[in-house]
Amino acid sequence: MTKTKFHIYLVLPSVFLALSFKSKSQISTLQTLNGQTVVINPITTAVPFLLIGPDSKQGAMGDVGAATDPDANSIHWNGSKMIFSDKKFTFGLSATPWLRTLVPDIYLYYLGGFAKVKKNTAVGGSLRYFSLGNIDLTNINGVQTGSIRPNEFALDAAISQRLSDNFSMGVAMRFINSGISRAFTSNANSASTAAVDISGYYKSNEFKLSDKKAIATGGFALTNLGAKIKYSNDPNFIPMNMRLGGGLKTKFDEYNTFGFYLDFNKLLVPTSPLYKTKLDANGNPTNEIEIDPATNEKVILKGKNPNVPVAQGIFQSFGDAPGGFNEELQEVNICAGADYTYNNVFSLRAGYFYEPKTKGSRQYVSFGAGFKYNVIRLDLSYLIPTLINNPLARTLRFSLTFDFDPAKKEQAPNPATQP
Repeated sequence: MTKTKFHIYLVLPSVFLALSFKSKSQISTLQTLNGQTVVINPITTAVPFLLIGPDSKQGAMGDVGAATDPDANSIHWNGSKMIFSDKKFTFGLSATPWLRTLVPDIYLYYLGGFAKVKKNTAVGGSLRYFSLGNIDLTNINGVQTGSIRPNEFALDAAISQRLSDNFSMGVAMRFINSGISRAFTSNANSASTAAVDISGYYKSNEFKLSDKKAIATGGFALTNLGAKIKYSNDPNFIPMNMRLGGGLKTKFDEYNTFGFYLDFNKLLVPTSPLYKTKLDANGNPTNEIEIDPATNEKVILKGKNPNVPVAQGIFQSFGDAPGGFNEELQEVNICAGADYTYNNVFSLRAGYFYEPKTKGSRQYVSFGAGFKYNVIRLDLSYLIPTLINNPLARTLRFSLTFDFDPAKKEQAPNPATQP
């Protein structure tokens, strides 16, 4: 049997959406933060690449997306937005060098788009491809036996339906495939599963805010709702997520527009409990988990058993944290972003993403810009962590989008006006 020589799988915590998948032997750890002993208990899942923001527009605004304006990447954030686009057809390509401070050849590519097929209906699709780079393999004696380039991908099909002048809903179907297990054993097969997204989007009529024109938006998205994925004998939860958000866009005049957006995210996945550990001969705790001889299961000290069916796991995720309600609140990530646009041609964006230290410490500022010429729009974003030694440092995203409007029919001349 081969094993990876590449150490990234050992040093990257899954809380940074790295490459490892959830282990049923995961246990919470105690660490000291600001002089207090706290439980470090991040939620980990399989195929975490599904949570990575794929495009630079939303990426520049702290990864908000529930209530931002629709674009070619809407399926990832909130697929129901598509029908509210002012474009007939749009598609785009995004590229993200991932974890650049640690690894030189990991990339996320995203191709997405949609078309309005009826007045109140839009359909779209996307392809997400995550390349994990080149990984050297060795045998148990440390002799190199070759190398592999594992990858993961997700293929989506979505529909957005306008239900009223101000509200729409959407559904997306997703096929997920992961070849990450080949990094641990060369003869392993890829794992796959399927999932759905359910989303809604509200866009108000234009109203007066002081003496300015404004539009309010709101949205929700339940994403990656699907069966567990199985790499070997143990099935693992995929990153089912709930996103809620709102936004306010104000037109200062004919040329200048400013938007502010706020999102809240929570994984709909069970939290790992605190397990009871054995004591040594002197009565001191060890790192070995105590096993109940009657059930052959680990003894849970606080929390609930995470090895439950998917539907139960979704509901359990709202009340199973071993630290109680305070820990449940820490499982909510906050994203805030702003967007300034001049004449619908040039945009400046900035945002902030906050995740508590006990749940992963993803805390960063992001900013970027966009420029539109004719039907082409180019967007860039850059990420700056607010904590040192963060593997997300220097994350740069590129997005190229093509927006097309329906061809305008020429008005037939009025015979009465002809000489």
